[in-house]
Amino acid sequence: MNKPELLAPAGNLEKLKMALIYGADAVYMGGKSFGLRAFSDNFAEDELKQGIDFAHSLGKKAYITINIFPHNDDLSALPDYIDSIAAMGADAIIVSDLGVFRIARQVAPSLPIHISTQANSTNWSTVQFWQELGASRVVLARELSLTDIKLIRQKVAIELEAFIHGAMCMSYSGRCLISNYLTGRDANRGECAQPCRWKYHVVEESRPGVYFPVAEDERGTYFFNSKDLCLINYIPALIESGLNSFKIEGRMKSVHYVATVVKVYREAIDSYLSAPADFSVKQIWLDELQKVSHREYTTGFYFNKPTEQDQIYTSSSYIQSHDFIGLVKEYNPQTGLAVIEQRNNMKVGEEIEIMQPGAENIMQKIEQMYDAEGAPIEVAPHPQQIITMPMSKPVTPYAMLRRPERRRTSS
Repeated sequence: MNKPELLAPAGNLEKLKMALIYGADAVYMGGKSFGLRAFSDNFAEDELKQGIDFAHSLGKKAYITINIFPHNDDLSALPDYIDSIAAMGADAIIVSDLGVFRIARQVAPSLPIHISTQANSTNWSTVQFWQELGASRVVLARELSLTDIKLIRQKVAIELEAFIHGAMCMSYSGRCLISNYLTGRDANRGECAQPCRWKYHVVEESRPGVYFPVAEDERGTYFFNSKDLCLINYIPALIESGLNSFKIEGRMKSVHYVATVVKVYREAIDSYLSAPADFSVKQIWLDELQKVSHREYTTGFYFNKPTEQDQIYTSSSYIQSHDFIGLVKEYNPQTGLAVIEQRNNMKVGEEIEIMQPGAENIMQKIEQMYDAEGAPIEVAPHPQQIITMPMSKPVTPYAMLRRPERRRTSS
């Protein structure tokens, strides 16, 4: 049976490491230029090299995004950039534009090229075209149904990748002009201002300054605002479709988001492959996906054309049930103490949950905490403060501490 790659987003070096440690087979990341997430942390060139080397040390892969639609003034630095990425040992670059594809073929002919979802590959003939040009993989457009994907799989030999989880763009595979028109920030050059999430009213031409609600309620409506994609319930169908890579969206999402979502899909994929006849969706997976920052979930285009039920009209806020409060750096099995880097205010007496790679979650109460000098403390208020804490059970480095969120929603 086809074993799909689980491909995770990496907005910075820490997220890259967490994604791979929590079970991703590969990561995709962008440098400071030429990628479609200009406002994520992204990677300096030395960090790209570190990320690629870290992935390879685990026997995993790293892909670099060069998926903007460049203008003339973007091209002068591109050949040297592609050459440097090839020299670092990247496993592939992800491109959208034929001109970038051409330059990459000239500069680094042996470097594998993946075709971005931005290229709008919605049919088997387009995918076959990229195959004939020498691409090694096509990331399919998000507007495809599972039936479409199966037909493309029958027609082509090239690797196929598709998104299975994360934010959805209201425009055709992300080819959006609204941001550029309203703010001057070009979504197709990595600078999207996400105006699809803004609040809108109607203004009548002869009544400037008089705002009428479009619908829903007196606060306005978010009529471009899509729910997030989530296909955890459909792992068997996705694997049987012949997709080679399952892609998680979210280079601008948090470390907690990346680790949690990767862990859930890793467990689901492995569960199905180990015993297909006995597979069932576990409630714990569904619960975990509610704990990270997200919008309400949808299946996108996979099983039907989206309707009004797949949009959110009343708010652009995110939902999450838990806060990420600490990261385990070290654990001493003799003393039962863990060294923890604080990521959110935590207090003695709070009930917390500990999530760790490849293991079940642990519930415990914070009974004691000590500062870096060993003095007992009641609260850890400082960002990235180093503390020690007794653990009720053994934990591993990169385990994440979280607690039920004090506030129920966040923007």
